[in-house]
Amino acid sequence: MAPTHTPIHTPTLTLKSHTSWTDAWQRCLAVAPEAFQDDRVRNLWGAAWQADGRALPATSPVDGSPIAGPPRLDAATAHQAVRAALDHHRAWRHVPLEERRARVAATLDALTEHRELLALLLVWEIGKPWRLARADVDRAIDGVRWYVDGIEPMLAGRTPLDGPVSNIASWNYPMSVLVHAVLVQALAGNAVIAKTPTDGGVACLTLACALAAREGIPVTLVSGSGGELSQALVRAPEIGCVSFVGGRDAGASVATAVADLGKRHILEQEGLNTWGIWNHTDWDTLTAVIPKLFDYGKQRCTAYPRFVVQRELFDEFLAAYLPAVGTLRVGHPLAVEHPDDPYPQLDFGPVINAAKAKELHDQVAEAIDRGAVPLHRGKLADARFLPGQDTSAYVQPVTILNPPPSSPLHHAEPFGPVDTIVLVDTEAELLAAMNASNGALVATLSTDDETTYKRLAPQIRAFKVGHGKPRSRGDRDELFGGFGASWRGAFVGGELLVRAVTQGPAGERLPGNFPEYHSMP
Repeated sequence: MAPTHTPIHTPTLTLKSHTSWTDAWQRCLAVAPEAFQDDRVRNLWGAAWQADGRALPATSPVDGSPIAGPPRLDAATAHQAVRAALDHHRAWRHVPLEERRARVAATLDALTEHRELLALLLVWEIGKPWRLARADVDRAIDGVRWYVDGIEPMLAGRTPLDGPVSNIASWNYPMSVLVHAVLVQALAGNAVIAKTPTDGGVACLTLACALAAREGIPVTLVSGSGGELSQALVRAPEIGCVSFVGGRDAGASVATAVADLGKRHILEQEGLNTWGIWNHTDWDTLTAVIPKLFDYGKQRCTAYPRFVVQRELFDEFLAAYLPAVGTLRVGHPLAVEHPDDPYPQLDFGPVINAAKAKELHDQVAEAIDRGAVPLHRGKLADARFLPGQDTSAYVQPVTILNPPPSSPLHHAEPFGPVDTIVLVDTEAELLAAMNASNGALVATLSTDDETTYKRLAPQIRAFKVGHGKPRSRGDRDELFGGFGASWRGAFVGGELLVRAVTQGPAGERLPGNFPEYHSMP
């Protein structure tokens, strides 16, 4: 008799109670009515919340449902906002440090009070699982508090810039990157301007800025297209420093502008972060770390989407890698079996939007069509979804071997849950493959021999190189920057962030990657 197959019962999921977008929006209206109006957010400039700009429709990557979109300003209004920020800067720079510190500390207390709401907004707006959304909020609060506690020696002999700091950041870390930077810049004596990312995070940033503005922090928050607002936010003479986090294409135009103007700048750009495997045997450690590398679907600047593997170790690498990638948990970040269940434990939810999901699917299909070998493809049917929900922004993990040189996956960061593997036979090939993108933010080399690591690591063009462990952007006193095209301008992290947004002694050369020099800390 043939064995019978018992189907696996998949429970019907429901939305966790009190976590709908409507719930989150009503809480925003109650907490900060000055910043949230009916079904839209306001811009913040001239020390007032403005009901201006053309609000664009937006949808959540979680399920395709409507959420608040950014109220996009025109160029003329953006210039008004910048001029108003300069007035605030000229007053704020003379506020005593103790008062600045007290106001930033009060802002951190307010952010802590509303941390659950800020995290929930991140879930809906950019698709972060609850664990990672909470971590984004907490890293911002804890990181700025470190500066509040130790700012005096960092500011010794230094003064604020001549104009406000303009912040243009990507959507993936609104709190731990953008809000963190804004509050430290203000603590150092600068007025600050932030542009909301086009692809998501406007409500979270609006709430955070509302809490800061109530405490007297001179913050400006505006929305608009990068092309239309760049003249004001990058080139305007009032701007004292431009801080940019994003891709190389947009970053190149910003870099050209700030170089022409001789303006202080911090430009963090993407690079292909690589993980090399050479004369390695500790496969259990690698297996344990693989799922962590997929946090937030690899939609972060320090993700590792490329493995460069010694050919004779490829079979052992696969034996360690494939079981680990098969454990990844993907799905709707708020879908539970019972309304009062805890938040689901997921590695990632959707990518940022359906267009990005299609781009990734197309790139993988094209690479395979041109000769790449598919090694692993997760099935969307295995993910956790609500009945009938829109799943167009979801991408299950994919791993391919040897993407062809014609594919973007060969030389660029995919910014999604797509791993590529390249096989090499010599140390020279290993280094060439690990340096494929002309500079990166982080890299890792797994090798048993310490001497081999110390010999090869300095030849890897990444700002941070780990030995068998992933590197991250870091918190508190950990420095951060990039090599090659992955970074332009001043390095940040720890005291370097304060130095980057303040004036030091005449002739000071900040650590960083500038057109005329490269200086490591």
